[in-house]
Amino acid sequence: MKIAVFGCGYVGLATAVGLAEMGNEVIGVDIDEKKLGMLSSGQVPFFEPGIQEMLKHNLAEGRLSFSSDIHSAIQFGELIFSAVGTPPKKNHEADLSAVLNVAESFGRYGSNGKIFVNKSTVPVGTSEKIRETIELFAYQPFDYCVLSNPEFLREGTAMQDFFHPDRIVIGIEPKDLDAKKMMDTLYRPMIEQGVPVQYTDIRSAEVIKYASNSFLATRISFMNELAEFCELAGADIKTVAKGMGLDKRIGTTFLDAGLGFGGSCLPKDLAALIEKGEALGFDFELLKQVQKINQKLPERMINKLKKYVPNLQDATIALWGLSFKPKTDDLREAPSLKLMKRLLKAKARLQVFDPVSMHHAENIFLERPEFFSKITFAGSAHQALQNADALLIVTEWDEFRNPDYAKIKSLMKQPIIIDGRNLLVPKEALESGFIYESFGRNLPGLQSQTQKKRSLKSKQRVTYRSNVKKSQVVLE
Repeated sequence: MKIAVFGCGYVGLATAVGLAEMGNEVIGVDIDEKKLGMLSSGQVPFFEPGIQEMLKHNLAEGRLSFSSDIHSAIQFGELIFSAVGTPPKKNHEADLSAVLNVAESFGRYGSNGKIFVNKSTVPVGTSEKIRETIELFAYQPFDYCVLSNPEFLREGTAMQDFFHPDRIVIGIEPKDLDAKKMMDTLYRPMIEQGVPVQYTDIRSAEVIKYASNSFLATRISFMNELAEFCELAGADIKTVAKGMGLDKRIGTTFLDAGLGFGGSCLPKDLAALIEKGEALGFDFELLKQVQKINQKLPERMINKLKKYVPNLQDATIALWGLSFKPKTDDLREAPSLKLMKRLLKAKARLQVFDPVSMHHAENIFLERPEFFSKITFAGSAHQALQNADALLIVTEWDEFRNPDYAKIKSLMKQPIIIDGRNLLVPKEALESGFIYESFGRNLPGLQSQTQKKRSLKSKQRVTYRSNVKKSQVVLE
């Protein structure tokens, strides 16, 4: 099958490479000539495990190529995939300009039998705008179909998710039977593996993507709210999460407490769904709280730090991890950036390390020279700890999971760890002589000050009640 994929970012490139690996002839289309040059030479402009090897293989096999020639790409493709970005506007509404630009080109250069497959994340009702744009720019009427085929790829596991998805969702008009046959043929390798395919109306397909991400965000914020409660109640959020996850109705995923969610999908899609609700006169009260809980988590970490380093001015704070999650270099909506800006405004000095995203962080802070001069971009995790007053664990990279406590203690000025991802074993950190804070965990051998106060008050009430009873007996 001949396919043109518009947009060579995370989603577009994973889609183009994956479809080529399945034996299709694919052209990846983008307006960024520098990016196209890199891709054509087998280089990927972002970090994503496994994708570069697959890119090189399909370039060598001649099944995959890249171009900025929009006209030729649309003429070539039987299926035209739109996988361009839909970044948020200032009001959090999804910016559809890139999607509609693809639709405009499809209208100008399309012909009978072409299928427009929207893979970009778009608000409900976008398919109608795509149709309107196609018909507005078509020189003469032609037969075409518009489908919605939302992506469910996770950064860090994009290729695995492409070939082994949980489900395939395709929004389609009932009359478009030929298009359905083509999509069945396209996804036959997955279907034969038993991957469920859900054909829906187009509007429902558009909602499914936003609903899925907003529900995952809700699970995360619920666990972070529960973690704060566990700290007060003396429970351990890790143990609570395990007990919850054993319930098959709940499952084990997205039950980790900590610094919350970031990245290019969950924050953006949550905000876009809230905004679309407002446009339709509907108030997503729950999702607004999910958003609010997530936004306050970096400040919670700062407050934990200030218990031990109350004066942040000229303090040296080490950060392990910058990307919003492991196995990616993506810093979009990353909690690390919010932490760094808050610490820098408090005039702290920062020493940061991340296995893959350092260059992106440097580029971001180069635009703020007053901040850049206060940041050391370390060459290793240990280098970031030199004379540090505290260590903040921000991203759960595997290489941070089993630290050499003796080594890091010898490097740091003060043995303080604030674990924003509940990555370490509390008992090991405490027994190694560290002050250790995490999110919602009951630290072994230590009773929280809140619990001690409650215990003292409880004893006082028992004593008071006992005295009352004795006095009553005497009076009687």
